Amino acid sequence: MSRVQAQSLVDKMRSSYALVQRNFNLVRRDAGWELVFIVYEVVNVLTIGFIGVNGPKETMNERVLFLVAGALLWGFLSALFHEVAESVAWERWEGTIEYSFMAPQPRGVYMFGVCMWGILYGFVRTAICLAAVTLAFQISLAGADLGAALLTLAASSLAFIGMGLAAAVLPLISPEKGSPATHIFQAVVLLVSGVYYDVSVLPAWVRPLSRISPATYTLRAARAALLEGASVRELAPDLIILLMLGLVLVPIGFAVFSAGERYAMRTGKLKRNG
Repeated sequence: MSRVQAQSLVDKMRSSYALVQRNFNLVRRDAGWELVFIVYEVVNVLTIGFIGVNGPKETMNERVLFLVAGALLWGFLSALFHEVAESVAWERWEGTIEYSFMAPQPRGVYMFGVCMWGILYGFVRTAICLAAVTLAFQISLAGADLGAALLTLAASSLAFIGMGLAAAVLPLISPEKGSPATHIFQAVVLLVSGVYYDVSVLPAWVRPLSRISPATYTLRAARAALLEGASVRELAPDLIILLMLGLVLVPIGFAVFSAGERYAMRTGKLKRNG
């Protein structure tokens, strides 16, 4: 790599980091509301965990861990998806969308910064929820492989970034209804992926959808690591599928977003607030 190429790469990384720093400042500005949202998420995870307390005490640890793992993993994945998918809505709300989209930087650099912020934000919220769960429940993780579970979470990030990029086109082309419509993606994934139940209970006509959902493989692998102590080698088939889905979904999501951006600019919807 030449010096010019190296400097160009450094400049792009700085530009992406600037987006991470900007989003952090936005969260810090609305710290009170962020606290409300985090408390809500903690209460939601605890509520789901208490469902597993009912039943025989001999299997309570497995039930609670199964439900809590699903809630925590879904919390991280949905936060990542939400931050990427609604980045356009935030830009429009702050009145910075024209400045960001007309800035002399590749669109990939902009979206990379948004995705990095989504991953960091999701990890922090998940860590807070995990601390609350640890205090509320006597869960034993003695036989769990936490490293394999974290690797599974990292492997799934690419696929959810790709889905988020595709969903981000909705608020771009429809200022009025696009942002709420992104929740349709989350609802479908939540239904077919076995977040709070095993996918085997789904009707036969729904199960094929679970096979193309990244969350299905994320939950299956992470639960195997937490409940059964499965190693990275044992989880390799699911991890490979997650990486392949990520390598397919990220380019597709970026292509969809780029097409939506061109449409919004051509039709004058980029700046519209309603």
